[in-house]
Amino acid sequence: MNHTIMPTDRANLPLDLTTLDAASQAAAAAFVAAGTAANTVRSYRTALTYWAAWLRGRYDDAFGDAPLPTTVVVQFVLDHLARPTADGAWDHTLPPALDEALVAAGVKGHAGALAFNTVSHRLAVLASWHRVRGWDTPTDAGPVKTLLRQARKAQVRQKTAAVAESLQALLATCTDELRGVRDRALLLLAWSGGGRRRSEVVGLQVTDVRPLDADTWLVALGATKTDTQGVRREKPLRGEAAHALAAWLAAAPATTGPLFRRLHRGGTVGTTALTGDHVARMVQRRAKLAGLEGDWAAHSLRSGFVTEAGRQGVPLGEVMAMTEHRGVGTVMGYFQAGSLLTSRASTLLAAAREDNEPFSR
Repeated sequence: MNHTIMPTDRANLPLDLTTLDAASQAAAAAFVAAGTAANTVRSYRTALTYWAAWLRGRYDDAFGDAPLPTTVVVQFVLDHLARPTADGAWDHTLPPALDEALVAAGVKGHAGALAFNTVSHRLAVLASWHRVRGWDTPTDAGPVKTLLRQARKAQVRQKTAAVAESLQALLATCTDELRGVRDRALLLLAWSGGGRRRSEVVGLQVTDVRPLDADTWLVALGATKTDTQGVRREKPLRGEAAHALAAWLAAAPATTGPLFRRLHRGGTVGTTALTGDHVARMVQRRAKLAGLEGDWAAHSLRSGFVTEAGRQGVPLGEVMAMTEHRGVGTVMGYFQAGSLLTSRASTLLAAAREDNEPFSR
């Protein structure tokens, strides 16, 4: 295999991006035979198709002939995750011509960098593909793990935290029409329910929520990023958040199926769930409507919940019981940022001036 990166101008390169080769189809079939859920198989096929398209466009090589080297996986990460530049902007290394070709072929939803979760999923699929073939997995290599760890920190830190004032501004853009009722319920559930991850929110079923009283609902979580066993845990949803959820279910009644569903033209409610990308774009759209500056994403709700808890002096243990963070280090940065906003240590000069004011006259 030729591992030399091809020139960046690949606009005229003919790409067969819409089909999988025989080896990729065999891998997908193996997942089915192993009892993988149907929606997971579809996501694996999508990821493998993208790998084939990117590898052909980037290296002029076919996917599946041999295990991929670590250098190719590192290049994939650099091509698809935004990184900070010296001038304060964010950039990635995917050649614009190839980016456009991937979008035009329908294997990439939009031009530009991908979300960290999307890249992580495609790396996980690549690792599974290698294991099925009995090959060493390049994603286990030290350079890849180190790059991903640092990239994740950079990706998370660039997102603006939706503290209470920001959340209220987002909610103010939600009107009483169906979309506004849905988005309001989703925003409040994700934020007030413990800063839920977007994957948790879109995975909720109607049967996962139940009223406790007029002002309190319970939200049952199954499998999460940190609890893959799927043990159900209930989180309280109180006050405004509980009322918003009740309003959504009254506007779009259902006894089964996804809690947050797509809307069609004409104001009808579909049967398919929103995706994580839908949630991210909704937060961004609401932030723009509210005139909020910053880099907004679904993670803004999670980081905002923790930051606001720090501002209000909620004990860290109680915060982590709601968010279900396993490591203190991950949550501490947001928590400390919030707590410092109300800390006396941040106003020492002003306090000293007030104490000395009678003596300065």
